[in-house]
Amino acid sequence: MSKETVTKIEIEKATTSKINEVDFNNLVFGNIFTDHMFVCDFEDGAWQTPKITPYQPLTLDPSARVFHYGQAVFEGMKAYKDEHDDIWLFRPEENFNRINKSSHRLAMPEFPKEYFFEGLTELLKLEKDWIKKGFGNSLYIRPFVIATEPGVSASPAKKYKFMIICSPAQSYYGGEVRVKIADHYSRAASGGFGFAKAAGNYAGQFFPTSIANEEGFQQIIWTDSEHHEYLEEAGTMNIFFRIGNKLVTCPISDRILDGITRRSVITMAEDMGIDVEVRPIKVSEIIEAVNKGELKEIFGSGTAAVINPIAGFGYKGDKWELPKTENTYAAKIKQAIMDIQYNTVEDKFGWRVKV
Repeated sequence: MSKETVTKIEIEKATTSKINEVDFNNLVFGNIFTDHMFVCDFEDGAWQTPKITPYQPLTLDPSARVFHYGQAVFEGMKAYKDEHDDIWLFRPEENFNRINKSSHRLAMPEFPKEYFFEGLTELLKLEKDWIKKGFGNSLYIRPFVIATEPGVSASPAKKYKFMIICSPAQSYYGGEVRVKIADHYSRAASGGFGFAKAAGNYAGQFFPTSIANEEGFQQIIWTDSEHHEYLEEAGTMNIFFRIGNKLVTCPISDRILDGITRRSVITMAEDMGIDVEVRPIKVSEIIEAVNKGELKEIFGSGTAAVINPIAGFGYKGDKWELPKTENTYAAKIKQAIMDIQYNTVEDKFGWRVKV
């Protein structure tokens, strides 16, 4: 990240910190937030002076268009602290590019790069004590943009608010995960905005996922919206299958999020000599592979968990369990990525960025 200051950021520090009230050994993901937040408003056709202020509630008009037409996008990032108290980000430019790609699709103004990185740098410097050392500990970073202009006419807003808030996080472990392959509901359709990290994409998942939860599954593997024939994503994660000794994942499209962790997994797997295929995957292929004993692993990838192994899956009333395997691809790739994130190995890919 550039150390040159291009933009003057107004900083108002919190008079007191709530950090001493936090039990860092018993964190619930996304429930505790740090002392400060970054805020920048878009008005009169331009982004205004960026600010860092104490974390506090917002005041919005009841007719703010985010409430009525869903103009809201976000990102998920993490900051890590190594044993020397240095702070690192993992491929942050990819997050910056993607939030602007998401904004563009929802007719929202793109955010300036210098504002993003200087604001994020200053915010993390203020919150450095919230980032704890140790594998699994991190500071989850949530940049987001919402439409704030009052009015209920169905058109893009002319006023927006870009913000970054932060939440301390521990090692993510959700227990054994079993997924249901969707055969009715869809996450996204061709020509839509499934590739964007838009708030509405996630809201639409909650109801089908709640049905899957009642049936004993923790998440859904989404399938194509037309015939439910091809596999796409798992909940909020990209999805990988190990068939024999080959790692297979579906290609991105306008229905599938271009996951930064997904790309990292593919690169890392290839670097390890694992045979990786990026291609369409039919539901029938996975069922045939598990029945033949060839399906060794399924795992999801994303910011929160890096990699989350899947123990079993269901489809149209049938259920399958995956074999318990030692030295899994999931475990090896996850460890290799985390070693880079926590600065314990050389980063030959150039993914790690010092704050």
